[in-house]
This record gives sequence, C-alpha cells and structure tokens, in this order.
Amino acid sequence: MHTLKFILQKEFLQIFRNKSMLPIIFILPIIQLCVLVFAATYEMKNTNMYIVDQDLSTHSRKMISKFEGSKFFTVKEVGFSEVEAERQVDQNEVDAILIIKNDFGKKMDKHQSAEVQLLINAIDAAEAGLYRAYISSVIQEYAQSVSVQDIGNKQIQMVESTYSHQFNPEMEYIPYMLPGVLVVLVTVIGLFLSAMNIVREKEIGTIEQVNVTPIKKYQFLLGKLIPFLVIGIFELLIGLLIAAFIFQIPFLGSGILILGIAFLYLICILAMGLFISTQTETQQQAMFIAWFFMIIFILMSGLFTPVESMPDWGQTLNYLNPVAYFMKIIRMVLLKGSGFIHLQREIGILSVFAGIMLFFAIYRYRKVR
Repeated sequence: MHTLKFILQKEFLQIFRNKSMLPIIFILPIIQLCVLVFAATYEMKNTNMYIVDQDLSTHSRKMISKFEGSKFFTVKEVGFSEVEAERQVDQNEVDAILIIKNDFGKKMDKHQSAEVQLLINAIDAAEAGLYRAYISSVIQEYAQSVSVQDIGNKQIQMVESTYSHQFNPEMEYIPYMLPGVLVVLVTVIGLFLSAMNIVREKEIGTIEQVNVTPIKKYQFLLGKLIPFLVIGIFELLIGLLIAAFIFQIPFLGSGILILGIAFLYLICILAMGLFISTQTETQQQAMFIAWFFMIIFILMSGLFTPVESMPDWGQTLNYLNPVAYFMKIIRMVLLKGSGFIHLQREIGILSVFAGIMLFFAIYRYRKVR
C-alpha cells in the first residue's frame, strides 16, 4: 500500500504540474457539455418555407396563417411563382415549398379531396422526414378543424383519443441528449488521457527508470489508473450537477447507483486506454488508435440513432460496445428511474468488460523485473 501511495502522489503531481492540460481536463468538458446539448438535437425549429398560393381563397389564407402561427415554421414568402420558389430552394434560402392548387378552396367547400403539393430539400434525409411530418400534421389539423366546423349542430359523435408522453412529457431533446453527451465527454477524456499516459513516459525515457525498480506491474498500472478514475468521477459529478441545476433534468433514479456503475465503466475505459498505451511507442500512435475505437463506440452507442434501427450485424457488433451499455444505463436511471434490478444485465456485462480489459492491460505491460 505504501508503494501504491507514492505512485499515486507522483501521478497527481504530474497531472497538476502540467498547466496546459488542466483546462483540457476540467474546463473544456464543461463548456462542451453546455454547447453540445443544444447543438446535438433533431428538434426542428424555424424551418424556412415558401408558400405558393394559387388559390387565393379563404381556406388557403387560413391554412397559411396556421403555418405563420407555428413556432416550427418561418414563412419567408407567400407568392404565386413555382419557379421563384424552386430558385430559393436551389440557393438554400428556404427548406420546403408548399403549393396550394387553384381549386383548393372549392374542393374544401364541396367536401372533396383537396390537393396541395409539398417539395422538400432532402439532402439530409432525416431532416426532410421531419419537415414532411410536421407540415403534414399542420395540414391534417386544418382539414380536421374544417370538418368539425361543417358538422355544425348535427348529432354526430366524434371519436376522441387521448395520449401522454411518459418520462419526457414535453417531448424535449435536452433531457434525452444531455446524459448521452455527458457519457461521451467522460469517455473521451478517460480513454485519451489513459491511452497517452504510459506511452508518454516511453517517449521521455522515465519508463526505463520505473522498470528497474521493484514496483510490481499491477501497482504501477493501478497508480496510472486511479488518478484518472478520480478525475472521471469528478467530471461526471460536475456534469450531473449542471444537468440538475442548469438544465433542470429530472433525476428519477438513484445518484449513488449512477456513480457505482460509472466506477465500473471508467475502470473498463481507462483499462482499455492503458492497454492501448502498452501496445504503442508514441503518443501519436496511441491517439490515433484511441480515436479509431472512440468513433466506432460513439456512432454505434445510440447517441444519435436508436440501436434497434441498426442492421442485424451492427446490433450484434454493439454487444462489444461498453459506451452503448453505459449510455442506456444513465438514461434509464435519470429519466425513467430504473433501479439495480432493471439493469442487472448491463451491469454484469460492464463488470466482465472491466475485468477483461484490466487483465489485458496488466498482462501486456512489459517490465524488466
């Protein structure tokens, strides 16, 4: 224990002596968390529209007012020329064109099928799908309101449906994205710092001095792992406090459970970084290898797209992705209030990953004696 204590003192001194690294470790993740939570979202707001009104009827004006009164749309212009509308799409001035045909009002009055045409910039397919869904919902809402008005005093019973959104009543993206972004930032810091730790000592030559001492391999690697484990838990705590007090994310589950699982997860990620560090000779090599795995882990973790939407081979490959497990856990605990009994499978897998990576990191570290 005395040996490990001295190694830890040495590691913490090295970390806090490096003045250029301190902002990267402690300040930049907080700034990134606050910025990325707003940037990483699929929520659609202020979509620029061009409406071509060829009908000029009461119905067309009322439907246009529906779009003008919506927070999701910005009607840039209401005109008569399809050519001008398409020109603005080509120049990226508007995202969608709604064309109201010249017989729209007459058909609505006669209770016939009235047509509108929708043209959407579909370079981003996901964004285009949202545009279509939002615009179609406004059109359907207007059509239903007209149908209800036409019923008048007739004794026709309408079918009504009610719904509720559990765990995220306001359907906001921030409560969903913030836990995921926090997982990514903690992972990036932990993996990169641990991956470049041992290899840095190889480059400056101090690793040879350590190799000729009677320090055991596991003592040396634990001394490398524990400081970054403490830093990772500290950054996770700061992120959770920001989530609770600044973004007002509801904490439905146990904070102690999150920290306990985070302890396992960080051991897995840090051990993976140490394993990379034992296998490389330069910090540049370690950085590229860590970045290679990091990109795969993040993109397949479910941060932006559901894991269930991936092809079968992708879902199978994701069984080996620790980021996906922890991201699922932190969202379920924070937003759904899940407990240990609901997360036994994920916790068990993370424990196995942590044990395997720690074993390989210790086994692959080469020491003279």
